[in-house]
Amino acid sequence: MAGRRPYPASCAVALAAALLACAAAAQQPKKAGTARPASAAAAGTGGAASPAPAADYAQRFAAQCASCHGANGRSDVPGTPVLAGQPSFYVITQLFLFREGRRDNEAMTAVAKGFTDNDLRGFSDYIGTLPPVPAPPPSAPTDEARMRQGQELAQQHKCFFCHGFDLSGGQQVPRIAQQHEEYLRASLQGFRTGRRPGYTQAMIGAVSRIPAQDLDTLAYFAAHFTGPTPTPTR
Repeated sequence: MAGRRPYPASCAVALAAALLACAAAAQQPKKAGTARPASAAAAGTGGAASPAPAADYAQRFAAQCASCHGANGRSDVPGTPVLAGQPSFYVITQLFLFREGRRDNEAMTAVAKGFTDNDLRGFSDYIGTLPPVPAPPPSAPTDEARMRQGQELAQQHKCFFCHGFDLSGGQQVPRIAQQHEEYLRASLQGFRTGRRPGYTQAMIGAVSRIPAQDLDTLAYFAAHFTGPTPTPTR
């Protein structure tokens, strides 16, 4: 967005962590006769009101998000990411980046720009409860040779090291197993060109020197990956 200074991705992660920490603290039972300091209550929220119940965000997800992302978090739209199975830490960071205009997506920026910090926590906490939903059976058989090549590339470029040996992610690292191939391809290309911000330079550095055709193969592999867990290579 014009007029905005570059926002370090590490700061986005730190702020997302602070928002989640505030949410966790707010859910801790209070001791009898102990009042929470006003300054602590307002920390990370800009003095916002107490978070709404989880049920409210389930309803808001159904009203605002399900038409694109699916009622169960598995979108039927190829370019729209699957949210089911994504870690809440990853989700809150992405929502923050959308709200601040740091990720280039007009539709998501329009949705998120009115979110309060409590909304970021509420939606990310709810999405974090959505279990992974298997992809529907492919209309054509999986290309086994391409899957083998994709696994070799994933091992070579340390994809399993960060995303887990089941590619389920965790914390600030997204689940990429059975994500939409089109979305994965666009994300990898965005990291390669620097158009998509990362949490650190790790993703940008990892894919910057990978040939475009190999990015396509990696996207194909992750989109169709169901296991078994590969053996780590040294």
